[in-house]
Amino acid sequence: METHTTRTRPPLGRAGAALLALVLAGGCLATGLFAAPAAQADEWRDKQYWLAESGITKAWEVSKGAGVKVAVIDSGVDAQHPDLKGAVAGGYDASGSGQPNGQKGVGSKTEHGTLVATMLAGRGHQPADATASPSPSPNPSALPPDGIVGVAPEAQILAVSTWLGSTNPSGKSDQDQIPEAVRWAVDNGARVINISLGSTTPQWPQSWDAAFLYAEQKDVVIVAAAGNRVGGNIQVGAPATIPGVLTVAGLDRKGAASVDASSQGISIGVAAPAENLLGGVPGGSYAEWAGTSGSTPIVAGVAALIRSKWPAMSAEQVINRIVSTAKDAGIPGKDPLYGFGVLNAEAALKADVPEAAANPLGSIAEWIRVHRRGNFATPAPLPTTDVPNAAPTLPEATVPAAEPPSQRDSALGAAVVIGFSLLFAAIIAAAVFQIRRAAKSPADVGEDQETGAMDSVDSGRQAGAP
Repeated sequence: METHTTRTRPPLGRAGAALLALVLAGGCLATGLFAAPAAQADEWRDKQYWLAESGITKAWEVSKGAGVKVAVIDSGVDAQHPDLKGAVAGGYDASGSGQPNGQKGVGSKTEHGTLVATMLAGRGHQPADATASPSPSPNPSALPPDGIVGVAPEAQILAVSTWLGSTNPSGKSDQDQIPEAVRWAVDNGARVINISLGSTTPQWPQSWDAAFLYAEQKDVVIVAAAGNRVGGNIQVGAPATIPGVLTVAGLDRKGAASVDASSQGISIGVAAPAENLLGGVPGGSYAEWAGTSGSTPIVAGVAALIRSKWPAMSAEQVINRIVSTAKDAGIPGKDPLYGFGVLNAEAALKADVPEAAANPLGSIAEWIRVHRRGNFATPAPLPTTDVPNAAPTLPEATVPAAEPPSQRDSALGAAVVIGFSLLFAAIIAAAVFQIRRAAKSPADVGEDQETGAMDSVDSGRQAGAP
């Protein structure tokens, strides 16, 4: 994940303890942007290995996502990208940056939202040298041969832009933008919400409670990125720790938990490819990238396929279908690296799955009832045309580093993680100093004692996969 913060003002009361530094969960792992002309885009199609390996091409025999709106809460989506022609059904700017429809890149990684959107609902395009009136395809449902094809190529995108990763000139923080974005998406017909964003703490501001509760009550599936170790996320951070959210971990090219492009935590629901990914960027170009930012639209796309096939199926049953058909990996059963297992899109669309009694990933309503002080309250819907900053609807309380319900993550607070990291770094530094000192001549040792000099140790490097 990125390490830049989005805070633009002092913390708000006691809830300030949970003020988050939200970042784009995979943008820092982009390995290069390539201005590939459209005529050569088929080279990118050939590299979309996850379409076959995750069972997506087989799932297309059942559904391609028609009739489902998926909100991409991100940095904005370029609706003019050739692979998104006709895919973007509307949008909203939650950043306050002055552009009205979510289709202009904002923040520190302006290309990030387009990368996500093309992986989720890209439609490909015809070659640049195609004739004006090509012969009809023998298969009317066949996808165009060039460009990026998303997991749900017939779904529609709602582009919701947020300013993250750098100082927002409008002054709106993530405390304001995220709940506003979620509410707008729900009120404008999103059946699935993709959040390829994350933070370095499992806690979230109380200002988010009402919006995520609202989405839960309106039967919307929320899919969020677990985060990336190389970006500083050893453990899963909010919003992927919010009960009921389908959290996505990342896999390397061999199908194992990615060392760099993923994190860990028992709130993880499922794992999907996170390395050697491809997506479109504004202006019609393409990029190779990595991170759970890219894993998330793969899973959100599968959720759209399910909601298209079974429009009346509840959000909790959609999530249950995805996690219960996943291929077990790592430690038998649910674990903090793979969750319930590796995504199997074909099984999610074709298998007989018993109905679950509840969302296997918990409920934000229940979490609020247990962990927020004061009376439980149901948030009133906000107008869809002019959405104000979403304020907490529950009595103010310090966000606990709490004991969640039994099925949720009880991850350590960020302060504990930082404390252990600093202690570990100090121990290593002292050990290295003693070893080097022992290896020096007496004269060198004396010089060090006189000057007080000590060799520095890089304590900022993240450890590998546990």
